[in-house]
Amino acid sequence: MRNKVVLAYSGGLDTSVAVHWLKETKGYDVIALSLDVGQADTDFDAISERAIKAGAVDVVVVDAKEEMANDYVRPSLAANALYEGKYPLVSALSRPLIVSHLIKVAKQFSASAIAHGCTGKGNDQVRFEVGAIALDPDIDVIAPVREWNMTREDSIVYAKENNLLIQASKDRIYSIDENLWGRAIECGILEDPWIKPPEDVFSYTGLLGAEDKSQEAREVIIGFEHGVPSSLDGTKMSLLAIINRLNIIAGSCGFGRIDMVESRRVGIKSREVYECPAALALIAAHQDLESFTLERDVLHEKLRLEPRFAELVYDGLWFSPLREALNAFMSATQEYVTGEVKMQFGPGPAGKVIGRRSDKALYDYNLATYDEADSFNHEDAEGFVRVFGLGIATWARRQRKTDNDK
Repeated sequence: MRNKVVLAYSGGLDTSVAVHWLKETKGYDVIALSLDVGQADTDFDAISERAIKAGAVDVVVVDAKEEMANDYVRPSLAANALYEGKYPLVSALSRPLIVSHLIKVAKQFSASAIAHGCTGKGNDQVRFEVGAIALDPDIDVIAPVREWNMTREDSIVYAKENNLLIQASKDRIYSIDENLWGRAIECGILEDPWIKPPEDVFSYTGLLGAEDKSQEAREVIIGFEHGVPSSLDGTKMSLLAIINRLNIIAGSCGFGRIDMVESRRVGIKSREVYECPAALALIAAHQDLESFTLERDVLHEKLRLEPRFAELVYDGLWFSPLREALNAFMSATQEYVTGEVKMQFGPGPAGKVIGRRSDKALYDYNLATYDEADSFNHEDAEGFVRVFGLGIATWARRQRKTDNDK
């Protein structure tokens, strides 16, 4: 009996060639696994046909959009996760989800291995393989692209020689990865960090363009319950529906573009272009509501830990004890993050918070105001300042160097 392998199958050139290569070169029966994580305009029937034509013995298609929104985006949003302060972990969030299904399907089909179509210098190979190790330390992981040493041109020739149903061209400009949390675009002219990204790389934010300042501003009220987006303009909606709607609303104003030089896990600096209207809008709104509802020390400690959470996810350590521990902390902070945030998008690519309200807010008007409603006892401040500065006063008297001491 031939061994079985479950391949993370996108339907593109590399994974289509991988199906045939795993079958003919490695002697595997290949089960192709495709996940719907919110890719726009994707025909999964055509993808399934392509996999079978390439030599797969079976195809499994999973609608994982709700799972990604609730089990991966939601914890990431609770942590306001932005890698290097900019990237909302678009691809990094979908990889552990895909890995979990690879392991599940491998057990279902009694497969001895899983496989992916990642290159040897990207982040995704780490995310797939370390994630697989965490879920099943005994599973074999195969990376065909690292083994076969074919260029893109070689792969196109291989596909044509073996009659694979692919739509690939030697003139393909960009590499694009997409899910409900955003789009990641690289390669082609974008590999020159000095060149401005051309408009044809964008989709979500391409309707009006980032330079178009003629459209009217659009206001949206985002409601949160315990840190989770729950409504738009007063209408209750699922997290997935809110993300999809905000991608349209904010994206149509040109909001959500990111152009950054990113530090990959493997040590390479890479110019990356992203468009993530909903992700950036929800993170901005969530951060603002937290500043309104979280106690000072909790907020400050959370701000310190958020970059670490994002770094762990980026590095492929979603299934790690530290990420799970940090997730527990982030979740605990969300109990009172309930309220509404008003955002304005446009004109142009601008997007900003312009208001917030919450029954759980720690903001007290009577304490904050300087008018007649002021309830703060100003006399209390004298003793507070004296005690707060006591250590500095002692240092100044005993140790502070003056010009005469130098």
